Amino acid sequence: MAKPKLIYFDAPVSRGEECRLALHLAGVDFEDVRIKFDTWAAMKAGTPYGALPVLEMPGKPPLAHTNPILVLIGRRHGLHPADDFDAACHEAMMNHVEDMRAVVGPTIRMGEAEKKTAREAMVAGFLPAWAQCAEKNIPGDGPFFAGSKLNVVDLKLHMAVRWFIGGKVDHIPATIFDGYPKLMRVHNAVRDHAGVKAWYAKA
Repeated sequence: MAKPKLIYFDAPVSRGEECRLALHLAGVDFEDVRIKFDTWAAMKAGTPYGALPVLEMPGKPPLAHTNPILVLIGRRHGLHPADDFDAACHEAMMNHVEDMRAVVGPTIRMGEAEKKTAREAMVAGFLPAWAQCAEKNIPGDGPFFAGSKLNVVDLKLHMAVRWFIGGKVDHIPATIFDGYPKLMRVHNAVRDHAGVKAWYAKA
């Protein structure tokens, strides 16, 4: 039987990496298709929404957009709540991460001066406000979003935080989320999870 196929850029980051991690933690044997950035323009029109990642499953049409992919994997493999209201709360936080990416992402393509101005403004306003909303909506004592069990929402929060605290996002300090202990707790719990460590050990 053909394997599921996940298509994303050849980089261990962002939307594609959280889907890879979800499949890995779910124990799914999948084909990890990593494309080069210079081949994307020729592929774009052939994807459902002109964006990556895309999940291809035997007998199904291609599924695009990160959150639906994560929710599908989570529902099928016990990494997303069965209760509909709990699931909606998780999905609200997942949308919150996408809201942040929609604001920060366009700065990647800006010229240096414009990028500096935009990102310094984010440090002063948008990013602390985003983190504060995340912080107040992470319930309980953790270590994960829903307690002791990792779910796909945790992978998404982890990848969002990891992007910034690695110190490689120009004009945004690596300490940007230090004042948000719940957010950092989720990031650290995912980082230290045995299954996540195993994924990076084989890379």
